[in-house]
Amino acid sequence: MTEPESFQAFIDAHGYLSWLDLRVETVEEGYLEMRIPYDEKLLNPVGNPKTIHGGIAATLVDTASGFVLRTVFDDPANARLATTDLNVSYLRPASDDLLAEATVVRAGNSMGVVEVTVRTTDADGEPTEAVVGRSSYRLFR
Repeated sequence: MTEPESFQAFIDAHGYLSWLDLRVETVEEGYLEMRIPYDEKLLNPVGNPKTIHGGIAATLVDTASGFVLRTVFDDPANARLATTDLNVSYLRPASDDLLAEATVVRAGNSMGVVEVTVRTTDADGEPTEAVVGRSSYRLFR
């Protein structure tokens, strides 16, 4: 389950992740890219209603972290892990697709740490960082 198609099949069968239309783009050992395409159903209900709700970006950070950690297990499809800490910093509003790049910082016997950068496209059409995150996971090996 280290091929993008394997991860995508899992997502497509999952209610919430499939509702987000989450797309796996790149999978390598210790590195993963995922995208949530822009959709009006993901927008803030109040405030600036043209921007994607921060909870969507936080979900992307957490999900990308869990999936990238699976790539360092001998059997990614049956890997067991659980989020123990999630830190998300919002740098700017996002009003386009969200692209997460997740990198394993460390995966030990029982703990894993991942850093994630979420990019979007700004008003000028340029890629820009919207969110950065760091997560810790309990690994059950």
